[in-house]
Amino acid sequence: MTEASAHDGANPEGGAATAGQDPGRAVPAPAPVRAQAPAPAPAPRVRLVDVAREAGLSKTTVSAALNGTGRLSPEVREKARDTARRMGYRPNATARQLRAGRARLIGYVVGELADTPWTFLESPYFARLTGATAATALARGYAVVLLPAGSLQSEWAALPLDAVVVADPVADDRIVEDLLAARIPVFSDRSVEGRPGAHWVDVDATDVVGRTLDHFHAQGARRPVLVVPDSTTRFHREVDAAHRAWCAAHGLPELSVRAAEAGNGPVIQAVETALGTGTDRPDALLVVAEASPPLVLEAARRHGYDVPGDLLLACVSEDETAVHTEPPVTTLSLRPDAVAEAGIAHLVAVLEQGLQETGGALVPVRLDVRASSVRPG
Repeated sequence: MTEASAHDGANPEGGAATAGQDPGRAVPAPAPVRAQAPAPAPAPRVRLVDVAREAGLSKTTVSAALNGTGRLSPEVREKARDTARRMGYRPNATARQLRAGRARLIGYVVGELADTPWTFLESPYFARLTGATAATALARGYAVVLLPAGSLQSEWAALPLDAVVVADPVADDRIVEDLLAARIPVFSDRSVEGRPGAHWVDVDATDVVGRTLDHFHAQGARRPVLVVPDSTTRFHREVDAAHRAWCAAHGLPELSVRAAEAGNGPVIQAVETALGTGTDRPDALLVVAEASPPLVLEAARRHGYDVPGDLLLACVSEDETAVHTEPPVTTLSLRPDAVAEAGIAHLVAVLEQGLQETGGALVPVRLDVRASSVRPG
């Protein structure tokens, strides 16, 4: 073997040479691969027996204290609960679900505002209704899962929902139909009345319109105008019908304007259209489309109205700013807190007590008369 052949294709260590490698130079050994440290094990879950041992109580006593059952003294019950809270004890949700046969999850969807499905929390009414529903459900041991308006079945079919609350469904929203077909109980407004598996809580739209217009009439108004959303929900369709019936019964002109979209901008534009600039101007304004009462009041003033001297004003609103305007604005509350409480009570009765009836309940509205709808003197 020649010297050249001794170096061709081999390195001094006897290993194969690589392309571009200097055959006369030793190849450094590859750096050793460091083994990754194993991920830290999760902290062990605090068990009921751990709480009992820490509190110096029996496991049965701690269980009764945490579940609100048993005949225990207030001191023992508080000791068990305080120990569990301090130790971070949480019940085993999976085991509880298997025992109860339900996940204790309630879907929640607002049918209105389907084109902009996550904007409903900008509405004082829906914000109050959503918060009250979640709080009332949680107090009964259920968590609320928010779903977008116009939800597709693929968005909720895999969720272990025990029931779904559908607030103010629009006429063409298929979610009610799809939920009932999936054998999931639906809790909604009166539009679902009589359907198997559906239950309802609602407010009386006829009462909303009649009570307000009667109040205007008693104050001398003879040309009341209504501003209502361009909506297909049952509530707003009934508001339209009640307004027509009231005007016909009192022999007064039927004056109304529709707000093309939800939100302060479109509703205030509808208010300004309703107030008009002609000679036959309205002498009372009922705004059912949700808008900020101070903005409605300002729109009336821009059009030359004195409230309440020239124009009586009332708004269907949960906006607390109505109390702080000058003059304070008369409002009708649809009482979302009471609607939520009645709805969740009915839901729990269906899920836990086996209530079979598909009836519902009407929640009375509240008219808060303030200076904006009372004639001076």
